[in-house]
Amino acid sequence: MDELELLKKDWKKNGDKYPKLSYNEIYKMILKKSSSIVKWIFIISILEFVLWTALTIGLKDADFNQRFNEYHAENIMIPLAVAGYIILGYFFYRFFMNYRTISVTDNAKILMEKILKTRRTVRQYVAFNLIYMTISAFVVLGIQFNKDEEMKSIIDTAAADGELFMFYAKTILVTLIALALVIGVFLAFYYLIYGLLLKRLNRNYRELKKIEV
Repeated sequence: MDELELLKKDWKKNGDKYPKLSYNEIYKMILKKSSSIVKWIFIISILEFVLWTALTIGLKDADFNQRFNEYHAENIMIPLAVAGYIILGYFFYRFFMNYRTISVTDNAKILMEKILKTRRTVRQYVAFNLIYMTISAFVVLGIQFNKDEEMKSIIDTAAADGELFMFYAKTILVTLIALALVIGVFLAFYYLIYGLLLKRLNRNYRELKKIEV
């Protein structure tokens, strides 16, 4: 239970014992909490980026990556990676600017708008990560279909047996199931981290609506 909620609870129990807070005092409390939440959203997004980058670097010598490097698909993977980094950089910039603008906001209505904007940015960031992951998985699968000699041999055998459609269907189905499981794990992670922060932001938004009425 946060500071504002504790104060409200005490007011209800002992309304005559505590001084009434002014509009500005309540607003400053909500502003401080909102600014802190948005700052943590920015920090956690950077830490998440560092974590996944470190894992990528740490696994670059893994057997799968070594084998994938033999496909010489840099003309596809490098632009995909660059596009991903550019878009992530855009989100980091927006998170930082959301924090800066909220920190200096001096109007409840504007603060409410900034909270809604931050909420949209977080949801777009999560959606981008999941969509990018899905696209990357199918790009990698397509490269394997075209470059991997073992995969090409299996495809040729399936085509000769008249089972090419079934082969593609089963492969795509397995990929989709694996993606669904991975996305489920990521959604749980994002809910635990960003979802809880957004809940606190939503609570602040509701408090602002009350003092604006």
